[in-house]
Amino acid sequence: MSTVTLGGNPVNTNNALPAIGSAAPQFQLVATDLSEVSLHDYLGQRVILNIFPSIDTPTCATSVRTFNKMANDLSNTKVLCISKDLPFAQKRFCGSEGLENVVNLSDFRDGSFGTAYGVTLIDSVLKGLHARAIVVIDETGKVAYSELVSEIANEPNYDAALNA
Repeated sequence: MSTVTLGGNPVNTNNALPAIGSAAPQFQLVATDLSEVSLHDYLGQRVILNIFPSIDTPTCATSVRTFNKMANDLSNTKVLCISKDLPFAQKRFCGSEGLENVVNLSDFRDGSFGTAYGVTLIDSVLKGLHARAIVVIDETGKVAYSELVSEIANEPNYDAALNA
């Protein structure tokens, strides 16, 4: 279990993020077209997981916009924006914002991604949603960087993630 804060109040996650150097846990998520996507689909590419509670909050929306700008200039890298929002909400947001460089994926069906990556919030008003985190997976499927953002309302360290 890890602890972050929401408005300064402690909030616990179900586990810790995967360790740097470990094999990234496999996952099955839902794309905005309702197809299923797995980590295997990105084998041989660098993958940045932008994990957050909900696309409909200001900080989460900002992180998706920021990664969308950065993703255009990254070679052999995919940025996956992952929340428990319904795929329809993710598609609506990115469509209205004109965001085409990131891939939105939802963990709404069974929450297994949040469990495997240790980001499921287990208490507070956000119980069941994901904590804000960044995980970078290298081309071989190993975790190269991870950051559990200490205050849910804060943005992650974009530069550290991009330089991992």
